[in-house]
Amino acid sequence: MKNLLVTLIFLLALSCQLYAQTDTTWKGFKRADFVVAERKCIVVSPHVAAPGRPWIWRTEFFGNEPHADSALLTKGYYLVYIDVQNMYGAPVALDLMDQFYAYLIKNYQLNKKTVLEGFSRGGLFAFNWAARHPEKVTCIYGDAPVCDFKSWPGGKGHGPGSPKDWQKLLAVYGFTEEQAMAYKLNPVDNLAPLAKAHIPVLIVCGDADKTVPIDENAFVVEKRYKELGGEIKVIVKPGADHHPHSLKNPAPIVDFIMVHQAL
Repeated sequence: MKNLLVTLIFLLALSCQLYAQTDTTWKGFKRADFVVAERKCIVVSPHVAAPGRPWIWRTEFFGNEPHADSALLTKGYYLVYIDVQNMYGAPVALDLMDQFYAYLIKNYQLNKKTVLEGFSRGGLFAFNWAARHPEKVTCIYGDAPVCDFKSWPGGKGHGPGSPKDWQKLLAVYGFTEEQAMAYKLNPVDNLAPLAKAHIPVLIVCGDADKTVPIDENAFVVEKRYKELGGEIKVIVKPGADHHPHSLKNPAPIVDFIMVHQAL
């Protein structure tokens, strides 16, 4: 009995440590930092939540060019993030995202559907999680998104790729080079679940992107998604490289998200 009590106390202490929270502010909004599944997490809360408690999920690079994020916070959206860096949208990362989603629904009572926001390699997380859980997604906003890991970090097209990241990707997926090249669940190859669920997609990208070439990523998604009957809008920034992300005036992004949130 004594050993059982000690075990329960230990588990309770571990649970408290796991979900310990630090409250600060971000862009004038309340920010909570905590840990779920041993990963750092962030929730930024609006001053007044919009009806239905909508939220946008930044899958990578929290705080980078946050124009749309800030605008949506003023309109009552929550902004969330879980650190799954160096996991490149692999199933192990999606499992962690599942745990974070469950935590948010239980503890913040957020809308059952989220807006996924994939910046650069974050596109792998956004599209892959949407394909796993299309019923939990309102829409997707990809910004210069990686949609095929053979393009980046693989560098198997005309972009330079990233050899260091490619080796990390192979490790986290548990792939050999041959297995990675034959993989059929990259976003460009796995759009049917999204189209079937009628998930609208917005992509913002530069036509001079040398890091994540749009003809290997965004344009492939656009063509194939349209062929599947999916709704997609691509905003091309003339002469723009991979950086900076977003739009100086985020109104087209915010409007796209809010229109589809209301449907």
